[in-house]
Amino acid sequence: MHQPVLAREAIDALAVRPDGVYVDATFGRGGHSRLILDSLGPRGRLIALDRDPEAASVAAQWADPRFSFVHTNFANLTRALDDAGVGAAHGMLFDLGVSSPQLESPQRGFSFRHDGPLDMRMDPARGESAADFLAHAEEQEIRGVIRDYGEERFAKQIAAAIVAARSGTPIVRTRQLADLVAQAVRTREPGQDPATRTFQALRIHVNRELEEVSVMLPQALERLAAGGRLAVISFHSLEDRIVKRFLQAAARPEVPRKLPLRASEMPQPLVKLVGRAVRPAPQETTRNPRARSATLRVAERTAVTYSRIEPGARWRN
Repeated sequence: MHQPVLAREAIDALAVRPDGVYVDATFGRGGHSRLILDSLGPRGRLIALDRDPEAASVAAQWADPRFSFVHTNFANLTRALDDAGVGAAHGMLFDLGVSSPQLESPQRGFSFRHDGPLDMRMDPARGESAADFLAHAEEQEIRGVIRDYGEERFAKQIAAAIVAARSGTPIVRTRQLADLVAQAVRTREPGQDPATRTFQALRIHVNRELEEVSVMLPQALERLAAGGRLAVISFHSLEDRIVKRFLQAAARPEVPRKLPLRASEMPQPLVKLVGRAVRPAPQETTRNPRARSATLRVAERTAVTYSRIEPGARWRN
């Protein structure tokens, strides 16, 4: 069973109002959604999104009139809310991690701990698999993906080993790739399998995870009602850096240079940050070791109006 990470902290951060409209943009197996529904009254509403067909199957079994599900990627948030007839939400939650059922299913190809087809797609019906990418990509491109998305210092050696191996036998299985990486990595970090960073990098690349987080964030702020909360849980530094920088930029009003302003005249920013980044308590990481890298960031929407939100954009009161 999937254990939602920072579950109570995330729900508390949303400050759910009984009659509010909320979005769980990464439904997974519904752990966070159940807690949101528990806090909603009969007039509340929850819209959940997920691109994983297995998540869609779970959501189809829910028979709560307050709940609706959209089988789509959160990068399509604006369209999903339009289709659901939602103009603005009072809170949105994004859990950017891979779910335990995805990791534990050998057929999904996310984990090197189980032998299975080297797929790694969140939606197996769309895009190319990790095996397809490794079959045709140039060595330099493979090296760049492993270096940039996995922050792997042996990316050059791993990419060279992949290209050399595929000339004889296609790389199509998870254990096949994991064993290849283990042979190419000279030293191992204590407590970490040598294939960890490579698998992370390929998963991020295949699913365009960083690009889609960057696309999602402006849409989320645009569709938050004044006073609405945005809560984002990330699981590695690359995602968290994007979220942190975006929210910090949105929390700073853009003031013309060299223009003296009184405190009362300062323009209001798009959001105000709510507390500091939240990390799991020791009890949670002991119970669920996959929670150890999670970071929760929360921001609250102000009443500022704008024509378009993007990093560095100008806005007005």
